[in-house]
Amino acid sequence: MPTWLEAGLWGLLGGGALVLGALIAWFARVPQVVIASVMAFGSGVLISAVAFDLMAEARRTGGLPATAAGFLGGALAYLAANAALARHGAKHRKRSGMDGDEAMPSEQQSAGSGLAIAIGALLDGIPESVVLGIGLLSGGTVSVSVLAAVFVSNVPEGLSSAAGMKRSGRSARYVFGVWIGIAVISGVSALLGYAALGGAPPEVVAVITAVAAGAILTMIADTMIPEAFERTHLYAGLLATLGFIAAFTISRVGG
Repeated sequence: MPTWLEAGLWGLLGGGALVLGALIAWFARVPQVVIASVMAFGSGVLISAVAFDLMAEARRTGGLPATAAGFLGGALAYLAANAALARHGAKHRKRSGMDGDEAMPSEQQSAGSGLAIAIGALLDGIPESVVLGIGLLSGGTVSVSVLAAVFVSNVPEGLSSAAGMKRSGRSARYVFGVWIGIAVISGVSALLGYAALGGAPPEVVAVITAVAAGAILTMIADTMIPEAFERTHLYAGLLATLGFIAAFTISRVGG
């Protein structure tokens, strides 16, 4: 199988976890505390992948200054895009509840919020998919720990967000159109991440990896951890720690 196609399939698998989460949310009533618990665990898994896979590899190949600049650039880019989407109704796109300010708005409450939520979900998923494709450039095989981090974190993301969409009155066509579309785009993003950077200098690949890492960490802090803490409170830190050590163990054993 061509490596570029393999990159696309790995990205599709990671994005497919969002569809799996949405399916669970649509056909089963999952307690919000369970969703939040898995999201807290997934946050720890992603943080470990950012620290020990993405940033470590970027620093090794591109040096600390370029890695730090890319990391901060990714964080600022995500922050700016997320702030713009929040003003159009996508602030709580990962929230599953309907309580007060955390409720996801309906289209009647906020015109254009459906599109903003869809774009926001895409914004959250693209950096993760790109790094799956980039990861194939160095070793020729996908990083097990990064793939596990993307998959484990995407299931509760899709579950929580789809539950919020359903409660705000959005149709199955909209919900599954969003998540299937994002899964496909995730695959294309991973493919392009590999194809576009196949001949790039290692320093350029390192900066792109760091940009994605900065965006992912900002996404975790802005959208995943608030939902996790809202429902699990004192246990959120412990669950994130368990996710972190699980991913760290996979990373070290796999390496």
